[in-house]
Amino acid sequence: MSGGEEAVVLGVDVGTTAVKVGAFDAQGAELASAQRGYALYEPHPGHAEQDPQEIANAVLSVIGQAAAAVHERGERIAGLCVSTAMHGLLALDKHDRPLGRLITWADTRAFREAEWLAAEHPELHDRTGAPLHPMTPLAKLLWFRTHERVRFDRAQRWVGVKELILTALADEWVIDHSCATGTGLLSLDTLDWEPEALELTGVRPEQLCAPLAASTKLPLGHRAARATGLAPGTPVVIGAGDGPLANLGLGAAEPGVLACSIGTSGALRLMVRRGAVDRDHHLFCYAFVPGHWLVGGAINSGGAVLEWLGRVLGEPDLTVLLAEAAAVPAGSDGLLMLPYLLGERAPDWSTLPRGALVGLEHSHGRGHLVRAALEGVCQQLALVLNSIQAAGHEIREVRATGGFAHSLFWRQLLCDVLEMPIGFAERDQGAALGAALLGMVALDAIASIDAAAATVRVAAESRPDPSAASVYRRQRPAFDELSDELKPAFRRFRDWA
Repeated sequence: MSGGEEAVVLGVDVGTTAVKVGAFDAQGAELASAQRGYALYEPHPGHAEQDPQEIANAVLSVIGQAAAAVHERGERIAGLCVSTAMHGLLALDKHDRPLGRLITWADTRAFREAEWLAAEHPELHDRTGAPLHPMTPLAKLLWFRTHERVRFDRAQRWVGVKELILTALADEWVIDHSCATGTGLLSLDTLDWEPEALELTGVRPEQLCAPLAASTKLPLGHRAARATGLAPGTPVVIGAGDGPLANLGLGAAEPGVLACSIGTSGALRLMVRRGAVDRDHHLFCYAFVPGHWLVGGAINSGGAVLEWLGRVLGEPDLTVLLAEAAAVPAGSDGLLMLPYLLGERAPDWSTLPRGALVGLEHSHGRGHLVRAALEGVCQQLALVLNSIQAAGHEIREVRATGGFAHSLFWRQLLCDVLEMPIGFAERDQGAALGAALLGMVALDAIASIDAAAATVRVAAESRPDPSAASVYRRQRPAFDELSDELKPAFRRFRDWA
């Protein structure tokens, strides 16, 4: 960009069930936005799939809507930057046509392959930074090689959401370093494909896309230009995964500033200066940009648990359930819930956990069920926090984002369980803002990642209630131990299924 020219950059956030595009200026103000959802298909237990064309069409459509709104304001779009969900896998044939649907991070069909990897090749977690879990394309490729050999043999290219969107926008098959580390196939040391992982999966390097720096710029292609109304050649910054960009959108881009997000799922993530895997293998480690690596843990539980309760309890208004939960004392009168309705990830990365209610009594009502579920989500995040601290990382500040933040009750609950003050950004735009800020750095409108993070302001803060925090501190060991104690039962349940 030329000196002094005001930047308007589109931050494109391609999530698990929807895409959001925000148009931001260099001060982080959102000038326009648009959003569109798409389906998540679950044809069998443990399967979670998406139609790649539905995603690509939604992205182009929403970029076009946001671009039109910016143009109506008489302003020029300097470029766009892309954030995507990580860990997806899609097979393409020799003509780059999809061989079926895209398999998302939430798909757990490769649980046996993940267990085998953890038992036989634990060194791959150290080498790639990705936990040995069915969410990763590493495990998914082993599953395809074993269970769908025809599709595996026909595949000439394996891609995820990031590669799919970049080729729709810029007609090039590339991937950024953060999404590439999330595959479990990239070496942390070289930021190139890890030979041992490729050998185990039977995938050749040429079947994967070139891993490039997050600030890499590609020209918008003519087809995408026609679909979006943007000028051909508009810079497309390839961006990063939704995790690191959510951190940037919260202003949590330096060591000591922990980002927490609770949307459909949840996560705790910390930027560090050097990438390294913790000794206990409780955390992921993903590349972002030079001098900024991401460590942390994601959990499968989050808003999905509250939505499930609304469905099974016949209460479509979730604010009603939250109000009933707020009326129940901390600790839910002895009711404890393991909220693993979708399995679980960090910090144990086990494929076994399932949901469980323990301590249920006749006196418990709807409010107890809801509060115990949300307490379980927050307790799981507290276990991830313990792992981050045990790995030697100091936490001096916590910032949070996500749909949960619309509830003052849930904000306070998380604060009490983590026993730390939590700040909430002035603008809750998450990964879309993070993508725009990264785009501005790549386009020389902002000097650095740290300068971009400094534009994000904290507008509100919750502080822990000592009495409630004491209840959760005493409850946590029982919560932590219960999953291990139930593992034999979980294993039997899985075998029955």
